[in-house]
Amino acid sequence: MTTIAWQRRRAAARATWREFASQRGGVAGLVGLGVIAVLALLAPLVTDTAGLDVTRVTAAPWEPPSTGHWLGTDHNGRSVLLLTWWGTRISLVVGLAATVLSVLIGTVVGIAAAHFGGWVSALLMRFTDFFLVLPSLVLAIALSTVLPRGLATIVLAIGVTAWPGTARLVRAQTLAVEARPFIERARALGGGHAHVVGRHVLPAVLPLVFVNTTLTVASAIVAESTLSFLGLGDPTRVSWGSMLHAANMHGAVSQRAWWFLIPPGLGVVCVVLAFTLVGRALETVLNPRLKGER
Repeated sequence: MTTIAWQRRRAAARATWREFASQRGGVAGLVGLGVIAVLALLAPLVTDTAGLDVTRVTAAPWEPPSTGHWLGTDHNGRSVLLLTWWGTRISLVVGLAATVLSVLIGTVVGIAAAHFGGWVSALLMRFTDFFLVLPSLVLAIALSTVLPRGLATIVLAIGVTAWPGTARLVRAQTLAVEARPFIERARALGGGHAHVVGRHVLPAVLPLVFVNTTLTVASAIVAESTLSFLGLGDPTRVSWGSMLHAANMHGAVSQRAWWFLIPPGLGVVCVVLAFTLVGRALETVLNPRLKGER
């Protein structure tokens, strides 16, 4: 039985991949994410971190793009190309970590509210509604201001404010799954809460959670860039948001240093677009209703 089950899973995975490969936008987004991830991983191997140290740079401030510095230099004489390259790592790490935290909280709350019902559902949904009515960005700014500045604070601030949407989505899907006859049969045969949730509900909900994760990463990266742009990021790390903050604080516009503004902004746009394309393609593949409408 185990062999047959794994064969079916592999066949389903191959069918899902073929369906995803037919989505040109999703494939383009996946290729883009692969290129960005490879660049982020290669940064410590092919670049010298000494270029990030303001005490060791030799170039002049605000140098325009040239053969020596392809994207020019910033107000400290550091290479904008090097800053943008290293900023990829922080933006991706914070975005992914915050998304995992957000989706984990939302999934647990959504499944618990739908599965147990009653006062548990009422309590969890009122708690969710409380976070929904609060502007997530304002709440994240408040948390980032109160807590010590650092990457962990940014991840926590984004993660604990972005989960309500996931919770409501997972709750609706869980209610739909638990209304099916095989759930009633599992309970009639003596299946407890752990069995029903772990063996039946969670596998049925995970595809939706996975799609939501890819879409949430884009929002988390934008939130991280926003917080860093407002000066609430880690001052010891380079990210795209911190680059835009430095450009704003040191007068890149008045210096007409467009090369310090455009690269980090394009980085955010490209990553968000890539994750959105992948998420929409996965949503089309894994959502039967959308598949039927194509």
